[in-house]
Amino acid sequence: MSAIALVGSITLLITPAMLERILLPLVAFAAGALIGGAFFHMIPAAVSMNHDFLDISVMVVVGFTMFFALEQLMLWRHSHRVQSDRKQPLTYLILIGDGLHNFLGGMAIAGTFLIDIRLGITSWLAAAAHEIPQELGDFAVLVNGGWSKRRALLFNLLSGLTFLLGGLLTYSLSSKVDVSWLIPFAAGNFLYIGASDLVPQINEPSGMRTNLVHFLAFVSGLGLLLATKIGGVG
Repeated sequence: MSAIALVGSITLLITPAMLERILLPLVAFAAGALIGGAFFHMIPAAVSMNHDFLDISVMVVVGFTMFFALEQLMLWRHSHRVQSDRKQPLTYLILIGDGLHNFLGGMAIAGTFLIDIRLGITSWLAAAAHEIPQELGDFAVLVNGGWSKRRALLFNLLSGLTFLLGGLLTYSLSSKVDVSWLIPFAAGNFLYIGASDLVPQINEPSGMRTNLVHFLAFVSGLGLLLATKIGGVG
């Protein structure tokens, strides 16, 4: 997952028009994959562990709310930052937000691996589908915000390494705490990212053909995660 941060370098090889053309369909697919992962894999897995359904619902809401609070904090820091640096404040917002997001994601997905490796793989695939368009867009924003291409790639990678840190922390704590509660927590994370961050990006009037492409990409993401569930993966 950390290495996916390097995918941003692809933007150096394609035109801005091409990037814009492929980015939103990828975002739509990722939104479907994240929401599908939450509903078709993570929440059913938590229910199958005989946890109380209300407790599961609370953890889903906690996961959703934590990512909402994280985003609000990052936006507040952005609005209050003195714009004295040559680099746009948004670039720092992206890196800090990505680092915290990846750290929490690493904890949550590591928890799913520790419970069931098939569920872990499915969760990772859904998260990776989100990371690819995000890293493409983030790299472009960093470069446009005044970062050199090499420095942007390096710091994108460093923010991605917090995913590994979160995973290792979860593994080290797994013998002391019940990490199964990270599954509905991760479901809440996925639902927030998919519904609050990604869907609004594609839910804009862009013409019938473009909107249809985005809708089909979204449904494809849902369909893939449903197919993996029916096929016994996760």
